[in-house]
Parts: sequence; structure tokens; C-alpha cells
Amino acid sequence: MKEYAVEELRPGMKTTKSVYSNHGQLIIEAGTVLTSALISRLFFYGISSAEVEEIEKETEEEEEQSFVPKTSYSQQVKRRPEFMDFQIDYTKHLGSVKDSFNDIRKPDGEVDTEKLLSETSELLSKASTTLGLLDMLHNMRQIDDSIYAHSVNVALIARTLAEWLHFSEEDLKLVTLCGILHDIGKTALPPELLNKPGKYTEEEYARVKQHTLLGYKILKDLPLDVHVKRAALQHHERCDGSGYPQGLKDDEIDPFAQIIAIADVYDAMTAARSYRAPLCPFDVIDAFEKEGLQKYHPQYILTFLRRIASSYQHNRVLLSNGQSGTIVMINPKHLTQPMLQLDDGSILDLTEHLDLSIAKII
Repeated sequence: MKEYAVEELRPGMKTTKSVYSNHGQLIIEAGTVLTSALISRLFFYGISSAEVEEIEKETEEEEEQSFVPKTSYSQQVKRRPEFMDFQIDYTKHLGSVKDSFNDIRKPDGEVDTEKLLSETSELLSKASTTLGLLDMLHNMRQIDDSIYAHSVNVALIARTLAEWLHFSEEDLKLVTLCGILHDIGKTALPPELLNKPGKYTEEEYARVKQHTLLGYKILKDLPLDVHVKRAALQHHERCDGSGYPQGLKDDEIDPFAQIIAIADVYDAMTAARSYRAPLCPFDVIDAFEKEGLQKYHPQYILTFLRRIASSYQHNRVLLSNGQSGTIVMINPKHLTQPMLQLDDGSILDLTEHLDLSIAKII
């Protein structure tokens, strides 16, 4: 056994001593085989070193056999070298965001926007395509917090949407900052409320909704662009007037807040909850199409949904009847009903089979 700096740890090593946070919270038990996710967890909690031992590698034959079974799409993503790099940088960035939020909330609060933006840009550089970014975000769901990971995800998704809308470079930075800081008001709420398993009661939900007002209060006196402050206040407003806290409509809502609103809902719906599994991206698109188009800026939401759906073209999917195939063409008028080539080579147009739906990306 030997003590290694966290930067020297590698997947496959085994802990010989339990690892605790600075506050005495158990992070990893003794005897645990390290994975990239666990190493990232150590970075997140600011752990500098851990006592581990090397594990003998499998024989060449065993190693080859271990890759014989077909893996799921998620497992394929997690095996990619770029995902492992992204995972470590992502977790480091969460720590920076957490530190920044703490700095902002001090009596003489200040925010290092350049650091937040440069680290977010570094994460974006890890993904060569939109699909690559979305895949990596979907597979970072083991990060268990309701503020910092969500804020980073929303920033990345919002910036991507702003790029699709051809925003200027300066506005791309601004929308990214809006995403990072949009939920800072939640830091003023009790953790036991935010992390409650199951759905909120009406009283609890009313209290959670206060985070928009709390966030604006935290940011209003800081030297930040007004769009950032409005995004914190207005990201739950809806174009049909059904949102909160002010019930604003259409152009009354800041345009940057409208972009954050879309990214916020998409990330929340594709995340797991204690009462449901994460939704398939096509389920989310379907929900937007059926219930939400009137709630969002028409150009923003239609651009977002079309580009999300198109990013999954040529991917394999599982249908609700158990058949599987590859998406060969997205239907621009019915995004959740693309044309598929089934595994037997036949072509299936989902617009002609309304009883079927895409259940899962595989």
C-alpha cells in the first residue's frame, strides 16, 4: 500500500483506507476499486491524497474476454478517453463554482467571472460535437447535488443553444455566465429541503420557488451585467404568463432568461429523480411539443428541439415494442417520429405507426 496524490490515482487501484472529507463525511470506503467517477469525487471534495494499492491486471485472455459482451450506449460513452478527461475537469469545475458561490455570498461578496468562463470553455473544448457534449452530460449524473452540477449543465446547454442562434462571442460568454449563476438563490435554502427524496408538498414547493427572488437579491448589487441578474430572477417565467415569480409574458421576459429557461428544463427532465428515471431525450422533446411550445420563445425552442433531435440521427434506439434500429432521417414536422432502419434491414416510418415511440437511446 502507498499514499498517492489524487492527480496520480488511476482507475483500477483499490483504497486500503477509508477516505473522509474535511468535515468527516465518508467519501470512499476502504477496499473500494477506484473508477474515474470516484477519482472525480475526490477532486470535488478537495481531497489531496489517498492510500491505495495496485491490483494485478487481468491476463491478456481474460482482458479480451471482458470486452466480448455488447455494451449499452451509456457504457460506450463512459469508455471513451475524452469522457474520462471531461469527467475529471467537470468535477474540478464544480468545486470552482461552489467556491465562487461562497465568495459571492460573503458580506463583501465578489465574483471572478473570467475564471468561471475560462473553465467552462475548457469543458466545451472536450466535446467535438453537440451529441458528444450531451452524451457526456447525461453520463455525469452520478454527481449528487442539486445546485452546482445543474448550474454547470445549464451553462453548457444554454451556450450551445446560443451558438445555434448565432449569438456574438460576447453574448455567448454572457449567456454562459447567466447559466452558471441562475440558481445561486438555492444556496440560501436549507439543503434538506433541496435534497428531499420524492416530490415537494405545496408548502415546500412555494418555499423552493423563492430561490428566484433570493438569487436576484444576492446578485443585484454586484458588478454583473443586468442580463445575469434578470436570468436569476426570471428563468422560471413563461411566455404564456404561467411562470413565476412575476407572471411575465413574452417580451417582458429577458431574452437571456428565456434561453436559460429552456436549458434549465431540459437538464432537469433528463436527470434522474427519486421518483422517476431520467427521461429519454425524445421523451423530453415530446413533452415540449405537447405541453410547452407556447411557454417559450418560438425561435429559441424550435431551434433547440430540432438541433437536439438532429444530433441523434444515425444513433441506435429501442422502440416501445422492443424492436431496435437506427435513425436514418429526422422528420422536421414531427421530431419524435423519425424514419428508422430496423435491425432486419426494413424501413419504419414512425409517422405511420403512432402507437410506437422511441423508448431509449442504445
